[in-house]
Amino acid sequence: MTRVLVVDDDAQLLRALRITLTAHGYQVATAADGTSALAIAGRTVPDLVILDLGLPDLDGVAVIEGLRGWCPAPIIVLSARHAELAKVDALDAGADDYVTKPFGMGELLARMRAALRRAVPSTVEAVVTTKAFTVDIANKRVTTVAGGQVRLTPTEWHLLEVLVRDPGRLVTGRQLLQQVWGPAYETETNYLRVHLANLRRKLEPDPGRPRYLITEPGIGYRFVPEP
Repeated sequence: MTRVLVVDDDAQLLRALRITLTAHGYQVATAADGTSALAIAGRTVPDLVILDLGLPDLDGVAVIEGLRGWCPAPIIVLSARHAELAKVDALDAGADDYVTKPFGMGELLARMRAALRRAVPSTVEAVVTTKAFTVDIANKRVTTVAGGQVRLTPTEWHLLEVLVRDPGRLVTGRQLLQQVWGPAYETETNYLRVHLANLRRKLEPDPGRPRYLITEPGIGYRFVPEP
């Protein structure tokens, strides 16, 4: 089933969208604020996001920017903001379409189908294997080359998962902090240093000279499956 994340602080609209989209065969997750939306998307990457701009904690554009660093899903903005500038800002941030409230459900469903047709298929592998360890994304499991299970904390797993889902790509420190800890922690770079060090101790053959979890000084990190 196509996974859809709907983000809106209007409880009545959120419920209506959940019921309607479920009836049309979509698997629906909902969030009433931006922080929750980023956390839900980080746990299970959606195939499509429907996003209101007027959220209680974050502006919708900030949520788009938080998703776009790593999430390939089409984003349809659903907003009462009619000004052209608001639409331009959302589209420039990475939104794929913009639907103005009030809207017809038929139109929204058609725009969803169109966005999904245009979407680039995800290249994420369910299982990522290196010479030292294997990451099973679907089952949230890491094993050594000898078959032993590597025990990770929930934070360590989330951090590793974000990197592994986009092998070779540089993920900025800010993006990692937003996805793993939330937008309020985007300047807490010490969190990344501590947890990356722990991951390297558990996964790298030589933690002092990492081969898989690479630091790009002053920018971020990348996962390199074949050093």
